[in-house]
Amino acid sequence: MGRWLEHSVTTEIQAPVEEVWAVWSDLEAMPRWMRWIESVVPLEDPDLTDWTLAAQGFRFHWKARITRRVEGQQLHWESVGGLPTRGGVRFYPLGPGRTAVKLSVAYELPGVLAPLMEPTIMGGIVVRELQANLDRFRDLVEKGQP
Repeated sequence: MGRWLEHSVTTEIQAPVEEVWAVWSDLEAMPRWMRWIESVVPLEDPDLTDWTLAAQGFRFHWKARITRRVEGQQLHWESVGGLPTRGGVRFYPLGPGRTAVKLSVAYELPGVLAPLMEPTIMGGIVVRELQANLDRFRDLVEKGQP
């Protein structure tokens, strides 16, 4: 068994929630702004996707199932086999043309890696990367590039 770590990051985007939701919902485009995500491939089941992550010399592969989708408000998922992961993203309208986005991700460090990695160090790396990804997402949305 490994060790579960969970992290959350937020950002504000100068765009209406509908637009922010639409860009996020294009899961195949995630590698454009999520640096460690190599690919996201939708499967026949519309709630199931196939993910590949490549980071720090490691490559992980898993399928994820959307467990809750509230259009324009929230999207939650969990892995189905492969890298144990779960999370959610929430969208908060802040007024005309402004949206807050909160991304929460939890993952299990593989058993072989867990003893080698100090959670606070690993967590710091992951939080910085998640925030950078969310900032790239914000920039993409604000530039109007789908």
